[in-house]
Amino acid sequence: MTDSNDVLRRIADALDRIAPPVPVPTDWLLHPAYVWQGTQAHAVPVLQAPALDLIKGVDAQKAAVVGNVERLAAGASAHDMLLWGSRGMGKSALTRAAVAAAATAHPGRIALVQAVADAGLATLFATLRGIDRNYLVFIDDLGFDDGDSEGPRKLRSWLEGGVEARPANVRLAVTSNRRAIVERHMREQDDPINPRDAVDDQLALADRFGLSLGFHACSQDDYLAIITGYAAHYALDFDPADALEWSKRRGARSGRVAWHYVTELAGRAGRALQG
Repeated sequence: MTDSNDVLRRIADALDRIAPPVPVPTDWLLHPAYVWQGTQAHAVPVLQAPALDLIKGVDAQKAAVVGNVERLAAGASAHDMLLWGSRGMGKSALTRAAVAAAATAHPGRIALVQAVADAGLATLFATLRGIDRNYLVFIDDLGFDDGDSEGPRKLRSWLEGGVEARPANVRLAVTSNRRAIVERHMREQDDPINPRDAVDDQLALADRFGLSLGFHACSQDDYLAIITGYAAHYALDFDPADALEWSKRRGARSGRVAWHYVTELAGRAGRALQG
């Protein structure tokens, strides 16, 4: 009998090792940020974001995003946001920083949820509906494949008008390199039936966002101002000519390039940075 019990115990232990662990229920009231994985969420205990005063060169955009997220956290009317434009100009960083600032002003009242457009958004919205907290669902670097009409239409329905539209305590923040989000081609103008219909159908998604903000490549002065802010914050010295040479080698001036240069400065000084 002992041998039989021992065999059964080993079999049970082996099955436990093979079986996937039971998912731990998400506490949607506890953490400042989450990553939605299609059917469940991974909690993020610390929301990594730069200080708002370090985000420079996009003052008007920053004011609009911060104000909108502040209203969402306070439970007032707020817009879904489309942040579009040049790469590396702080669209994602600003979104995270605005949520972090709003969470400080309104403890426990807002959280960021990172998701992707085709990974169970309807399930996420159903999960968040009715929870006594406000959420900014963040879809970073959104784009659709050429010829994909279903993805944009689903997102339009979630933004407005559909039976699965996002709940009142949820707003969307989407970043994209293109203003219309979906890719456009010259052949749209050659549509023999109605070329304007083809263009309007693609622009319809962008039109659903109450707040649409463009981020453009920064000037030389803005680029140096971004570096100056970082350098002062981290007590680093820099030569503007060296900073400009860095941007020339990268072929661009942006907040991201500026941050990479500051990382280089810190490395030369034998220091480590957080960010």
